[in-house]
Amino acid sequence: MKVIVIGQWGGFPKVNGASSGYLIESKGFHLLVDCGSAVLSKLQQYIPAEKLDAVILSHYHSDHIADIGPLQHARLVNRYMGIQQQKLPIYGHTLDKDEFARLTHEPDTLGVEYRPSEVLEVGPFQITFQRTSHPAPCFAMRITDGSSTVVYTGDSAYIEEFKTFAEHADLFICESNFYAGMDGSSAGHMSSSEAATIAKEAKVQLLLLTHLPHFGNVQDLVLQAKEVFAGEVALAEEGWSWEKY
Repeated sequence: MKVIVIGQWGGFPKVNGASSGYLIESKGFHLLVDCGSAVLSKLQQYIPAEKLDAVILSHYHSDHIADIGPLQHARLVNRYMGIQQQKLPIYGHTLDKDEFARLTHEPDTLGVEYRPSEVLEVGPFQITFQRTSHPAPCFAMRITDGSSTVVYTGDSAYIEEFKTFAEHADLFICESNFYAGMDGSSAGHMSSSEAATIAKEAKVQLLLLTHLPHFGNVQDLVLQAKEVFAGEVALAEEGWSWEKY
């Protein structure tokens, strides 16, 4: 499995950056997890839009779905140009039916419901879900191809369930929109120390801090996390990649 960070900013992209987007590859299959603002522009540095096999969304806040419309238009333009591509499945929950309905743009993309209580199979991946603590319905994902396991929190305040959900993950992609000592629970976000506490209790191999804040020195997030978690800690940035086979 290979993971590439396409965008890592919370809320909105910094100059020349992108908000949430992660490309996960295994066995020739390309899955995009979240598709926030500027993600499509950045994604094309790695693969063209027609090479995407599926998209899955944690929730419908714009910093996680803003580029769904541009992606649909990319597939439409490709079709007019005669570029070979399959209809793109975009997986989302149906707790917001209006937003889910927008995932379908015939004949280029099709919204596909995932049921959070069930295992979802997408290409070589098996995906399980955990409801998070966030103002909009949001679901964390545990993604495995049978050899490696990646857990992505989506957006969430600290919840005890993550300790079990992320247990022994090879890569734990955890949001950290606040610094140690700050309380982001009312906004539905975590701090660096809370992310590290989960990583420690879940015994993950690598903690990747993402959904980064627009204030302060983001490198401090890593230093703060390392005070709690003795394992490897990294800071998400565009192009950061991880592989395990």
